Amino acid sequence: MKDEDKNMKLKLNSFIASKSVQLSQSKNKTSSWFILAILSSTLLAVMFSETMLLPAIPEIMKDFNIPYNTAIWVFSAYLIVAAVMTPISGRLSDIYGKKKVLLALLILYTVGIIAGGFTNSISTLLISRIVQGVGLAAVPVAFSILRDVFPVDKLSIAIGVFSSAYSAGSVLGLLFGASIIQSFGWHATFFLIAPVAAIVTTIIAMFVPSRKSPQQSIKRIDTIDKEQKNNKVDIKGGIFLSITITTFLIGLTLLETGGISNSALVLSSFGISSLSLGIFIAIEKNTKFPLIDLTMIKHKIILPSYILLILKVITMFLIYPTIVQLVRTPQPLGFGGDAIAAGNVQLPFMITFLVLLQ
Repeated sequence: MKDEDKNMKLKLNSFIASKSVQLSQSKNKTSSWFILAILSSTLLAVMFSETMLLPAIPEIMKDFNIPYNTAIWVFSAYLIVAAVMTPISGRLSDIYGKKKVLLALLILYTVGIIAGGFTNSISTLLISRIVQGVGLAAVPVAFSILRDVFPVDKLSIAIGVFSSAYSAGSVLGLLFGASIIQSFGWHATFFLIAPVAAIVTTIIAMFVPSRKSPQQSIKRIDTIDKEQKNNKVDIKGGIFLSITITTFLIGLTLLETGGISNSALVLSSFGISSLSLGIFIAIEKNTKFPLIDLTMIKHKIILPSYILLILKVITMFLIYPTIVQLVRTPQPLGFGGDAIAAGNVQLPFMITFLVLLQ
């Protein structure tokens, strides 16, 4: 009798799971494109905010009486924290749910934006940028939700639309940001984007459903909670990943701002980064719940793609702030342009990037 009850329970669980998948797929057909629009607005708002602030580097240097080497950390600190938080946020979304983690990160981002608008020192500005960097990890979480929402045959279209929001936000930020900085000051860029971030967060909370991927839905219902409770965040891996990324980006920043004069520090940063990377790989190979699945990196298609993407992003962020400094620096070392001129110089690149990305 017990075996019959057990079999009946298994059949009931299987039936409920299959109906759940069917219902989820039915909802996807009617709302997936709307969800895509909402989630794309997250990336649009983030890049709009970032490119608005970019032409303001000279104003920040003047207001806080700091050199370029210090001012560039307004962007470097943001990127370092975002890079570290990306795999951690992915792991947290697996444990606690993607929507919950996405909303938490967007709330942090909004708080960081508001704090940035009220900063009156370089220290508080950097703190606000660190908070924003944590919130930036919402972007890969939003991308992960898209993978759950769209069927495989439509996923490439969704990825293209979502990715285009990166360049679209950059173009809009350059178009409006330079004029806002010129007319109202760089603080106004934060005050303008704060309500946008708050609205996007509210819309996601209201309209993006909490979903589980089909792969997770077909598991036995009585084992899902148990598996989630056993999941853990790889703290050791997170620490060494943080050291790896932080020292690597510090080395790049020193290389960009100091050149040969900082050669010892640059080499030290890259050396520490390499050592920490080796320790991180060793930890990930021996932990039950790794932050990054290293077996994927061995793939003959994925590995070259990752390398090319890393090189592209490194090159882009090495050159991007430097162009602003070149345009804004007085002659004869620079062109002596204002914030609008700096935005206009960057604009053709972002428009071309937007077109080619399609």
